[in-house]
Amino acid sequence: MRIALLADLHANREAVEAVLADAHRRGFDRLALLGDFVGYGPDPAWVLGCVRELVAGGAIAVRGNHDAAVVEGPRSTMRSEVLDVIDWTRAQLTTDDLGFLASLPLTHEAGDVLYVHANAWEPEGWAYVEGRSEAARSLHATPRRLTFCGHIHEPRLYHLSPVGKVADFTPTPGVAVPLLAQRRWLGIPGSAGQPRDGNPAACYALHDDRAGTLTFLRVPYDHEATASRMRSLGLPEAFASRLAHGH
Repeated sequence: MRIALLADLHANREAVEAVLADAHRRGFDRLALLGDFVGYGPDPAWVLGCVRELVAGGAIAVRGNHDAAVVEGPRSTMRSEVLDVIDWTRAQLTTDDLGFLASLPLTHEAGDVLYVHANAWEPEGWAYVEGRSEAARSLHATPRRLTFCGHIHEPRLYHLSPVGKVADFTPTPGVAVPLLAQRRWLGIPGSAGQPRDGNPAACYALHDDRAGTLTFLRVPYDHEATASRMRSLGLPEAFASRLAHGH
């Protein structure tokens, strides 16, 4: 089975449309949506409507911290600009939309795979996997051999050897990585809606469980159109301008 992994869509319609078109062109059997469907971007209602349709069609979806903040209220650690967008986002959504976000689980397990937004050791704490120590902590917190998460907005891949040694690397787009069976793996596909690795192209990944590979992919999209609409709606300039630079 080929699983298309999308994370951190962040209400970016242009990016989501581009990624889904590319994934359909390449072919996949199921989608796994790793949270943060709203926040930052100008199209929360459209993106959430798309996600709801995909889930109704069999896609996996888990809740992200921005999704939780819209439903439950923001955390005190969130910046004022983020709080403003959360309030604005909530006003764009229907009662059914909010109910859908509230119903999303923090994790989903399928076979030997854990899907989660932030990490495996405390999914509701929203701590980032920023390096090898956090990756090791996350991998040790689940019996699943593979973990796929988002939250960090940068494509990364970590592996844990049988003797407990953790290594990582930044994957090359389009190159299939063999997920060797003797290791445990944590893959972060990067953000579809707001990449932060210096490349504005939208991110996603394809996991082929039969071939035992993970392929990270980049898809250019019209980020200027997204930024222009953000500005016209009065959303924070910092969130609009960062789309062109991927940071």
